[in-house]
Order: sequence, then structure tokens, then C-alpha cells
Amino acid sequence: MNDSIWNPSDLDALRRDLGDAYAGRTVLVTGADGFMGSHLTDALVELGANVTAFVRATSSGALNNISHLRNRLTVKFADLTDRTSIDYLVRELKQAPDRPYVFHLGAQAHVGESWHRPYETVMANTVGTLNLLQSIVDWGLELEKFDTAGTSEEYGNVRETVSHHHDFDEQGGLILHERSPLNPKSIYATAKVAADFLTMNYHDAFGLPGVVTRMFNNYGPRQNPRYVTGTIITQALTRPNVELGALEPLRDFCFCTDGVRGHLVVAAHGIPGDVYVYGQGKNISMGDWVDLILRIGHEHGYWPDDREAVTTPARLRPGATDVMALRVGYEKLHGETGWEPLVSWEEGVLRTIAWYAENRERWIGRVDWLDAVEVPSSR
Repeated sequence: MNDSIWNPSDLDALRRDLGDAYAGRTVLVTGADGFMGSHLTDALVELGANVTAFVRATSSGALNNISHLRNRLTVKFADLTDRTSIDYLVRELKQAPDRPYVFHLGAQAHVGESWHRPYETVMANTVGTLNLLQSIVDWGLELEKFDTAGTSEEYGNVRETVSHHHDFDEQGGLILHERSPLNPKSIYATAKVAADFLTMNYHDAFGLPGVVTRMFNNYGPRQNPRYVTGTIITQALTRPNVELGALEPLRDFCFCTDGVRGHLVVAAHGIPGDVYVYGQGKNISMGDWVDLILRIGHEHGYWPDDREAVTTPARLRPGATDVMALRVGYEKLHGETGWEPLVSWEEGVLRTIAWYAENRERWIGRVDWLDAVEVPSSR
């Protein structure tokens, strides 16, 4: 089933703006079967790129999100933590007739799970990035661009001693830029900081054309239902109480197609050795975010008007590790490329609810809230 969310007008705009950069070009996407990786892969295939999809090797070999593209790309089952499989992949890319683009999105990307799987998180996100970078250098693979996907979580909370290095709006609201101090508050964020700096190390030492893209809370269809937007929607589709963690933190939510456009624009036009941040450019409390989702779902008939968010201690981040405010200032990327978000929260939320409602079999076995309850059929 082709559930690509790129509609014809989206694709026409992509081809107009980026077709010259990617049509006929060799592209590697790590994490290609994941949430953002699959939407990026969709876009690249439609732009006419020759895509190699790097998918983590499992015994099943299942492709959950890019099976509809199986005849339009090359799939390589490998593992970022296994240097031998990385070497095989890079050696094959050496045969490409051009300089490939690499979009490095493969990672353990769940903040909460990084506390339960700390070694796997560091191995995949940091050592995995190192393996890929070192293999590219060892095999002498000449690249067009290497885009490492960072995260807004790298900024953490403001430390009083360096608050003068941060930017604030007239109301005192924090705005995060490429130059803002980093203060990672989770194993996931720390591993991502390391991956970002490794990319810059290899740029400085070997001229590898690396860029870092720090994305602010992408959401949308296909996202793992354990992430906050997915868990709100899947719980609301199934039961009255929506169990969440803290409702006070502020987040900057960016719809996945805008996030993909950010990757594509940075890889095509970004300056090697530089960092780019992007997102919606405004933030919302988790309490207001769940209220927005519940209102839109009710207005469009996806659930009755009895859904209520409750804070559950088990969902709180440990100790003092919650990040309280994330909001991007994307002026640099906009100034260099014209990028800006195109999808409003209302539109993005509705498209996301619709996907979860229509694809229950894709997420019901992956949620972390399901007890012995009867799951209603799709509406």
C-alpha cells in the first residue's frame, strides 16, 4: 500500500525547487525505513534520485514504511554498529558514477528509551556515526554532502552561567539558534551531540562535506506511537484517558514534510562544516498540544468528547532531566535558502490523526500503554 503523504502539489513544488539537485543523483539514506527516513526516501525517489535505503538488519527483513518503493530503490540491510556491513556498503557506493549524498538519519531516537537502553543508544547514535564517517574516509568515497540529523534536545535547559549567550524574545521566551549553548539532558541528546561533533571533526580533518541539521520535534504519519503525538492520538482513538508525562514543557512541533524539506534544502545548498536548525518557529505547552489534538479529533469525528489527559508518574522523565522550553529561530536557513514551514499545526495534526485512524494494524502492537482492553475497529 502506498501511503506516501506527498500530494501532487507538494511534489510539483519539490521538483521545481530541488529537482536539479537530486534528479539522477546517487543518494544513501540511513534509517530509511524509519519515520522521517521513510518520508525523506519517498521524496527523493519522486525527485528522481537513485536511492540506496540503508535499513537495520533484522531476521525478518520486513520493510514497514518503504515497501511500496521496493522496486524503485536499492535496499541494503546493514547495521551502523557493525563496521563490516558498513564497509561493504561504502565500497559499493564507490562504484557510483557521481558523488553521492548521504542523509544520516539512522538512530535510536526515543528520549525515554535512551534511559532504558543507554548502551544501545550510544552505540547506534555515536559509534554508528563514527563507523560510517571512518569507513567513508578509509575507502576514499568522495561525497556531495553528508547530512547528520541532530535534534533540538541537544540544547537542553538554559544554564544561568551562560544565559547571556542565549536569545530571548520581548516576553522573555527562549529562542534557540545554531549558536545557542548546548546542554544535553538525556543519554539520547548527549549521543546526538557527539554525532554532530564527530561530523564536524571529519569535516575539519579530512574535508568530508558534513552538515548538521537539528530538527525540532517532527511529527506526522508513520511515527512510532511511543512518541508524544502518536501516543496522544492512539490512546484517544482507543480509550477516554490519555496518559502522559509532564504537561508544562514547551515544544516546537514541525510536520514531517517540512522537516524533510529542511533536510533536502540543507544538503543541496548548505555550507559544509555548518549547522542548521529548523522547526515551526513557535512553541506550545504539552498540555495545550494535547488539547489541540483532542479538539481536532473530536471535531472531525475520530473520537467522542470525553477524552482527557492525565499525568502518569511512570511517564515522567527521571530526576531533573526534562527539557522545559524548545523553540527554534530558523532565520539562518531561511536567509540562505528561503526555507520556511508550510504546514500549520491544525493541518498537520488532522493529517496525522487520519493516518493513525486508518492504519491501526501498523501501530497497535507497538504502543506502550495497551492493557487488556478491547480495541475498537476503525471508524
